[in-house]
Amino acid sequence: MDIEQLYTIFLQHPSIQTDTRKLQQGDIFFALKGPNFNGNSFALKALEAGAAYAVIDEDIDSSDSRLIKTGDVLTTLQQLAKHHREQFSIPFIAITGSNGKTTTKELVHAVLSSHYTTYTTQGNLNNHIGIPITLLRVRRDAQMAVIEMGANHQKEIEGYCVYAQPTHGIITNCGKAHLEGFGGIEGVRKAKGELYDYLRAHDGFVFAYTDYDYLHEMVKGIKEIEWYGTNRGAVTGYVLESEPFVEVMVTRGVSFHILKTQMVGDYNLPNILCAIAVAKHFNVPHEKIKTAIENYSPSNSRSQLIEKDSNKIILDAYNANPSSMKAAIENFAKIDAKKKVLLLGGMMELGEESVKEHESLVKLIEQYPWSEVALVGGDFKKIKQSFHYFDDAVAAGQWLKQQQFENAYLLVKGSRSMQMEKVLE
Repeated sequence: MDIEQLYTIFLQHPSIQTDTRKLQQGDIFFALKGPNFNGNSFALKALEAGAAYAVIDEDIDSSDSRLIKTGDVLTTLQQLAKHHREQFSIPFIAITGSNGKTTTKELVHAVLSSHYTTYTTQGNLNNHIGIPITLLRVRRDAQMAVIEMGANHQKEIEGYCVYAQPTHGIITNCGKAHLEGFGGIEGVRKAKGELYDYLRAHDGFVFAYTDYDYLHEMVKGIKEIEWYGTNRGAVTGYVLESEPFVEVMVTRGVSFHILKTQMVGDYNLPNILCAIAVAKHFNVPHEKIKTAIENYSPSNSRSQLIEKDSNKIILDAYNANPSSMKAAIENFAKIDAKKKVLLLGGMMELGEESVKEHESLVKLIEQYPWSEVALVGGDFKKIKQSFHYFDDAVAAGQWLKQQQFENAYLLVKGSRSMQMEKVLE
């Protein structure tokens, strides 16, 4: 069966599922394979559970006509997504970066959806499986699409662009993330820059933060650029207040000036200014921009402010790398509170630089007066330091419970695999 024939079926059953546990009646089940699973084994179960069709790439002992055999299920999923994408002539905005890409995606979606029918990446479906699924969720009534692209090695974003075909692009920043796969900070810039490479070759449009000098070098050759920043650009602004939530003074670009957000951390300024710049470019009414950003509330352990008993907790446990850790610690140090507690989990995927980066983080922590510091797992275990150390978040949580802190501010942050949210359970 070729892609056009499969697409005809998809139009009749426009819902894709790769997990039989989440299957809904009428879904098309794609039997993906991984190191520890083989979706082909569940194809018949998917049909029994109500799937309209099951796409497989191995022989199955069944004559069920709802089984669609292909050479490779993942490739077929990506090709189907590409074909679906090609049916649209609307803006497709791709967002990548070391830090802040999900928050930026959420903010851009918030402002655009206040005025346009806008589809976006759900959760963290930002990889070689998630992006095709995201594209296939874009419906015919779409006026805008916002696609998040995550990556941890070279050529990954280049591959995503083949089927996402972005018309506009945003690189939030290039920091110290996934160094193991990228091979250092220059490798990060090269990999993230694959988005710019695609836009450069296809006369695309870029939104860029003018305060980052390296972006000026990376955008060379791209004709259409909308800059935003603290001093220069179509949209400019600065942090007016950051405690407990970020308050921004917008100095250029829109009719309003003060934005009172529900976001924690002045490191969110570029994300906020980016959303304003994108919305302004697409002629979203200024009052709608303001309302959308002010109503946006972070979730999923991203810079959430939680009040528990007499304590205030900044939960930022979705991800961590040296750049985001440094920003979070420095922001936390600025908060005016007598009792401040750090609970930090190890940082992953840093390769040969890992121990060195953990040591640098400890040196940064030592520069400030904290009430208590607890370090959890990862390569914190391999370095000499004078703080509390725990092998996992559960153990750190038991320690935290014993402390019975009152009227304290706590920062909880770490890589996703550390599951630092468990310290609060």
